[in-house]
Amino acid sequence: MPARKTDKTLEPAGRKPTPRSAAPGKAATPLPKSMVTGKASPAKAAAGDKPVFAYIASLPQPQRGIAKRVDAIAAKALPGLQRSVKWGLSYYGVGDGWCFCCGGFRGHVKLMFVNGAALKPVPPVTPVAMGKATRGVELNAVKDIDERQITAWMKQVTALPGVGGKRR
Repeated sequence: MPARKTDKTLEPAGRKPTPRSAAPGKAATPLPKSMVTGKASPAKAAAGDKPVFAYIASLPQPQRGIAKRVDAIAAKALPGLQRSVKWGLSYYGVGDGWCFCCGGFRGHVKLMFVNGAALKPVPPVTPVAMGKATRGVELNAVKDIDERQITAWMKQVTALPGVGGKRR
């Protein structure tokens, strides 16, 4: 019997994302184009705290609240924390390399650890096009943040070689 072909005409062709609905009495905040398409932000690469804080402030809620909380956890857990905006995401490191990144996307925030495959326990998400060893979590709300686990991963990953720096 020949293989059955599927009718691809039943799939929606190029559907446009539906606008977010606002809470009653409030105007909807449109998502930045990059978040609708699933790509990283067009934020310009820049080193330092100020560009990262500006990037976080540019995110809509709930992504802004999640990213602020992740940033606060990193600042509390990691003495000598360095920040930068690279590839449309906020990057964090201690010492000679970047160890993890945080970025807002449609419906969630990705917190990805460079060399995350070496962490215990290994974070559950394997991102696309971020390297074979990168692992992380996708956070949909501030309440999804397991501060104890994220702090442990941050401390573990900063003890490993980061990206863009010398081997430790």
